[in-house]
Amino acid sequence: MSINWFPGHMTSARRKAAETMAVTDVVIEVCDARLPEASSNPLIRELRLHRQRPCLKLLNKADLADPAATAAWLDYYNAQPGVKAIAIACKKPGDAARVPALCRTLAPHRNDGIKPLRMLIMGIPNVGKSTLMNALLKRRVAAVGDEPAVTKSQMSQDLGQNMTITDTPGLMWPKIAHDSDGFMLAASHAIGRNAVIDSQVAAFLGALLLEKYPALMAERYGFNTAGMDGIGVVEAVAKKRGCFIKGHSGEPDLEKAAMIFLTDYRSGKLGRISLETPASRAAMLAAAAAAH
Repeated sequence: MSINWFPGHMTSARRKAAETMAVTDVVIEVCDARLPEASSNPLIRELRLHRQRPCLKLLNKADLADPAATAAWLDYYNAQPGVKAIAIACKKPGDAARVPALCRTLAPHRNDGIKPLRMLIMGIPNVGKSTLMNALLKRRVAAVGDEPAVTKSQMSQDLGQNMTITDTPGLMWPKIAHDSDGFMLAASHAIGRNAVIDSQVAAFLGALLLEKYPALMAERYGFNTAGMDGIGVVEAVAKKRGCFIKGHSGEPDLEKAAMIFLTDYRSGKLGRISLETPASRAAMLAAAAAAH
């Protein structure tokens, strides 16, 4: 199953973002630290490079990600021209407070006090853009929800002396090139539930965690992961959490168990997990290229 999700409002959001990019000094791209590249919209990179705008790449939700993987990603991005990457947790006020000064270093021509530094927050749905906006302004101006695509229109605000910041709706791209990216995005709740089957997403996540973090699952649920596959993880969660279909003599309720498992991952209850590293990403892209 391949996952794609491009609600109607995103076409106009993309057009509006391109217009705003023309009068922007620095693009702040918010990614999910657990899957930085899978959660990085290629359209944002295209728009940014077309306008030759520098990028402050924020690996948000770093408190949920594997610190070793995050360190590898920061090295990867900070080696790219015109990019400065940091790991943050937008819900921590001190983390967000670092952003304006970092943007100033990327646009030194705006340090003359004549024209304001204009910053544009971009990213896919549900990575924390509105949370960042609210933290920077120290008040709730942007609607925040644990659902993708809460923000539907652009909003600009003055940010103290000689700085303006614009928040944009979460922007997906029309076709996700790699199936694994779609599943990682769905597992991390960047894609609306109407576009996915939770039990399939949970089985994908289970298989990935069997490979990378089996001990965290064993610790959380108290089952032995040896010889398991992804769907086996969901079935085992169903048994451990008492998820059975009523009137079907012990048949596991995979949809209910899938939501428990996905929620545990999303909230960090499973532990600090990263779904990809620069090395695993390179291996996936090489395998995809070889298959064509």
